[in-house]
Amino acid sequence: MTALAQPIVAHHQFELVDVEFVKEGKSWYLRLYIDKPGGINIEECAMVSDELSEKLDAIDPDPIPQAYFLEVSSPGAERPLKKPEDFERAVGDYIHVSLYQKIGQSKVYEGTLEALRDDSLDLTVNLKGRIKTLTIPRDAIAQARLAIKF
Repeated sequence: MTALAQPIVAHHQFELVDVEFVKEGKSWYLRLYIDKPGGINIEECAMVSDELSEKLDAIDPDPIPQAYFLEVSSPGAERPLKKPEDFERAVGDYIHVSLYQKIGQSKVYEGTLEALRDDSLDLTVNLKGRIKTLTIPRDAIAQARLAIKF
């Protein structure tokens, strides 16, 4: 789906943040998350949805044979960090990182992304009142996203 959606999103000078095709309950959902500097609005999401829907309807045979709902939206305040550019933009931001295996005492950390290297990142975290900087190998990261600090 990324290959079908990317040209539409790029034509409007938006960024395709993520695409997912998931089953929730009995229903399937094709979800696109798009963004642009300053944020995306509902009219822009509707425009991309309409254009992608037309493109999908014109393909024979249907690339998605089962019934599904198409949703196009903003990635929100807790935007996922997947591509190298996502991490580069997030330097200095508060992020949430889930790991495949524990580093130290946990598989989940939240903190400020301080530095980024090809194979690792430095995350400043508050561990029981003590500020520490953890170096986390990139291949240890299962998921990462921006986070809201309370």
